[in-house]
Amino acid sequence: MNTFKRKSLVATLSLAVSLGLGSLLSTSVQAVEDLEKEDLKFGFIKLTDMAPLAIAYEKGFFEDEGLYVTLEAQANWKVLLDRVIDGQLDGAHMLAGQPLGATIGFGTQADIITAFSMDLNGNGITVSNDVWQEMKKHIPLDADGKPQHPISAAALKPVIEQYRADGKPFNMGMVFPVSTHNYELRYWLAAGGIHPGYYAPHKGDTSGQIDAQALLSVTPPPQMPATLEAGTIYGYCVGEPWNQQAVFKGIGVPVITDYEIWKNNPEKVFGVSQAWADENPNTHIAVVKALIRAAAWLDADNNANRGEAVEILSQPAYVGADAEVIANSMTGTFEYEKGDVREVPDFNVFFRYNATYPYYSDAIWYLTQMRRWGQIGQAQPDSWYMDVAKKVYRPDIYAQAAQELIDEGTLPAEAFPDFASETGFKPATSEFIDGVTYDGSQPNAYLQQFEIGLKGDTQL
Repeated sequence: MNTFKRKSLVATLSLAVSLGLGSLLSTSVQAVEDLEKEDLKFGFIKLTDMAPLAIAYEKGFFEDEGLYVTLEAQANWKVLLDRVIDGQLDGAHMLAGQPLGATIGFGTQADIITAFSMDLNGNGITVSNDVWQEMKKHIPLDADGKPQHPISAAALKPVIEQYRADGKPFNMGMVFPVSTHNYELRYWLAAGGIHPGYYAPHKGDTSGQIDAQALLSVTPPPQMPATLEAGTIYGYCVGEPWNQQAVFKGIGVPVITDYEIWKNNPEKVFGVSQAWADENPNTHIAVVKALIRAAAWLDADNNANRGEAVEILSQPAYVGADAEVIANSMTGTFEYEKGDVREVPDFNVFFRYNATYPYYSDAIWYLTQMRRWGQIGQAQPDSWYMDVAKKVYRPDIYAQAAQELIDEGTLPAEAFPDFASETGFKPATSEFIDGVTYDGSQPNAYLQQFEIGLKGDTQL
């Protein structure tokens, strides 16, 4: 029997949801029984934003919580999700849209939740050298002769039009139908007047290419550079280090980061099945505590630990790319065209700006994009978006873990939101490449602002 004891807020998770965070945190702290499960296996995809898992393991944060964790790279996002659902994995580094997509039944149907957001930003869009040379003809230059950023997809539109006139489909890669990468690539294309296509699952069409001018399809992240080099695709949206890898290999040019598409956008989450969370509530809180500590370590002292993090991530068991490639983005810079290195200190954010908090408004943004591109085939009221967000994103669990860290003196209260007053909604923001304002409390009004995309009662 494990003798590792810990303190926890004892309100049940269901009670927390029904009463709200303020009621949860007013509950007295009491001793609880041992962790329900000590030996855990977590999955991840070989991307730099799996860093909180690697750091929690390497720095002993999991063990501090009485957890003995095995980390295991997965072949692709579908395999990863399936293994969480069937219990082969206790939890995993997930695309933010995966728990939402599974819960609403797009693709695999399952109840998946998240109580921890793993990072902000971290993605880019890369095009082939040939496409870049054509795009440059339509991009204004700075005084120093370098392309002005952010680069609009409007510069890509005439290139696509020429491909189509020549009878060639313009193929682009993204990592999964419910990935941030899919939605960011679609957002960027549509903002530049390029239609990225619709899904129509109710008609049996899950290609996402209905009415598309650019044809988007799935390519696993580590295979993106090779697929681009082979000419199968002409561009892609992916996380690091696979944009910088294209620069180092001389096969492509990153044209924009997701930080420029939507400043400080949510990216990955740590997901578990609802059944696992119900069976292991204390273990779940312990896991979130360890991940919060890892995220704080990654951003501490103005990213002072990033060099060490790069060396850890470069190991074959984690990302397995050259440390120099990983460092290009993880240490606050980003290289676009070869030699065009720019300061992007927030390219990877793991803790600051409340990056780890699972905001309802983040969940709702993903749901709006699912509706915009047809993955949600019918109009839904604003209340539906809120209900799904509350079912999947669990700030109540996060708050319990954070409060324990505060009570233990591990992290200060000011490092977190004010849980007594936090609503789960970020302020409305217009920090998107097209300047459109997003207010998570009004998803249907948000969708009405777009020229390209489904909205209102529109159905395919």
